[in-house]
Amino acid sequence: MTSYGQLYPVGNGKINIYTEGSGSRTIVFLAGSGVTSPALEYRPLYRRLSDEYKIVVVEKSGYGLSESTGTKRSVQNMVSESRQALQAAGIVPPYILAPHSYSGFEAVYWANTYPEEISGVFSIDMGLPETALEMDKVLPPEKKSAMNERNKKLYGKIQKRGLLAKLLRNKTVNVSGMMTSDYLTSEEKALYEELFYRNLTNPEIFEESMMMTENARAAEATGLLSVPAFFYISDMKVPLKGTSWRKLAVEYAEKIGAEYRLTDKGHLMYAEIPDKMAEDFRLFMQRINI
Repeated sequence: MTSYGQLYPVGNGKINIYTEGSGSRTIVFLAGSGVTSPALEYRPLYRRLSDEYKIVVVEKSGYGLSESTGTKRSVQNMVSESRQALQAAGIVPPYILAPHSYSGFEAVYWANTYPEEISGVFSIDMGLPETALEMDKVLPPEKKSAMNERNKKLYGKIQKRGLLAKLLRNKTVNVSGMMTSDYLTSEEKALYEELFYRNLTNPEIFEESMMMTENARAAEATGLLSVPAFFYISDMKVPLKGTSWRKLAVEYAEKIGAEYRLTDKGHLMYAEIPDKMAEDFRLFMQRINI
């Protein structure tokens, strides 16, 4: 296997879109920060849904098999490019968004800016604007910049695939367990690994990190998430003072009247409890009758 999905011209590059299933309702998976190959990464979860729903995975600029679009990594641009790629692929709304981590900003912005396009959100431990703004108090721009520079150097060394890459394998290319799981074929694992090292130092990843606060503010400015939502919430540890990732997510979910589940299976829960997540998603969809 050397590829998957199809590339569509967007900006100065091409965005890869993977589809599976042919249901009348469309679930669009949006990737967390730096995810090697969104189409392969979220396979454990979406494959348990593709018998009933049309699955779409959008690989952002610099992610998976997508090229660089050459645009600033603002939430406005990322949402615009996803919408353009979906339109080019002939995949029409309404969509149910399934955002993981960083793409939570995109989900909030998208659902509130184009409400006619989004009928619901299934949050895979998605990042929330309020959480990012609280993190900014602990990690101001200068600290974030220094951290980014350290990561660039570290990732550059790992990218050489030497001893360091081998020592850190289970914290890097196999952090979600994809390389030792039954979720991917041997060919898919080989492609996953190639994409990991190819994309590891893509500038989009670092730019998104530096723009987290700006993107959180842009999403927050559109208001609270305004569509039916179901949240899966982990106990991920992030730099916060006087609160936590889980506490802020629960407060947000309750504020908007969303259903939620707490899990101790970590931020990459889709690889740990995909059966449970898929079951909860189906029940949620039945209850809200989307």
